[in-house]
Amino acid sequence: MGNGVVLTVSQLNRYVKSIIEQDFNLQTVFVQGEISNFTNHYKTGHFYMTIKDEYSSIKAVMFKTANMRLKFMPENSMSVIIKGRVSVFERDGQYQLYIDDMQPDGMGALSLAFEQLKKKLAAEGLFDESRKKPIPAFPQRVGVVTSPTGAAIRDIINVISRRFPLAELILCPVAVQGDHAAPQIKAAIELFNREKAADVLIVGRGGGSVEELWAFNEEIVARAVAASDIPVISAVGHETDFTVCDFAADLRAPTPSAAAELAVPDSFQQKEMLASAVYRMRSSVDDRLGFEQSRLELYKSALKRLEPKNYIDSLRVRCDRASMAMDSAVKHAYAEKSSELSSLCAKLDAMSPLKILARGYSVATKNGKVITDSSCVEAGDIINVKLSSGNIDCEVL
Repeated sequence: MGNGVVLTVSQLNRYVKSIIEQDFNLQTVFVQGEISNFTNHYKTGHFYMTIKDEYSSIKAVMFKTANMRLKFMPENSMSVIIKGRVSVFERDGQYQLYIDDMQPDGMGALSLAFEQLKKKLAAEGLFDESRKKPIPAFPQRVGVVTSPTGAAIRDIINVISRRFPLAELILCPVAVQGDHAAPQIKAAIELFNREKAADVLIVGRGGGSVEELWAFNEEIVARAVAASDIPVISAVGHETDFTVCDFAADLRAPTPSAAAELAVPDSFQQKEMLASAVYRMRSSVDDRLGFEQSRLELYKSALKRLEPKNYIDSLRVRCDRASMAMDSAVKHAYAEKSSELSSLCAKLDAMSPLKILARGYSVATKNGKVITDSSCVEAGDIINVKLSSGNIDCEVL
């Protein structure tokens, strides 16, 4: 390309692009900067943004094939370290960064992705306590979603067989790490719900690195756990490990063994509780029976006191006493009246005219009237003279 050659804009841009792409130093570059003007183009899945520092900025694009590998979602004002290449977008004649990989500056990508997803799902209410379902007290079937070869399933089998051997253990084997783990865990949870194959689910695995546990931080797993109609116990890692699955589950256990203990009751402890309850029930029944027996005796005594025969006997005694009192009163009154009558008779006898007649006196009557004065008769009157014995009719001379 010499002096005097006339180029079209497209040719010029293509030439500049070829020059830049031939520069080995621009084929792989690492750039530190802050994201601005971030756009997630949902139709194509590409990310468009500007990377800037205090003095300059550069346009950048991350195609879908590259951003699908990101564990976090880029945001405005986020400081990042970018791996990519420099080229020219011919249509606009603008050179820009084509991003192959991106890491948060200062915070690990997985840690950032964890916080972003946790914040997103919490805002949707997936972690609300009101959504949590109670764990059944006596599950007949315990479903387990974990690796068939890991230590987690052995621990769960040991604990459940020891604590509550009546429960049926149903395992749905899945991968617990790697690219296929999250889809398999999601599918297993949905299968258990679709078939109604368990009363409670244990979802988890043993401990590991953040990368090894990452399947339980995937959004599809968290949403499957939250959507499960069967109560879910999350048992991922060790005591200090937390995953998004833990927050979405109805109950979080620090280890798979602890999850098994939370899923089923302790049959030995239940037997002791049952024996204690039976003892308390028997004691309560004995106490109640004793109390009721005492009340019954009181009622029997009361009924005995109120028995008609006793009442009639009491009335009979009262009648006898009244009769005796009446007899005594009559006899006393009779004696008094007899004495009084005798006294009156004596007095009457003493004042009787017959007594006077007996001493030689007589009573003269005229027409039935006692003659007390001689003027009461005239010569020729017939009068009657009553003697002590007999009567004499006399004529008055």
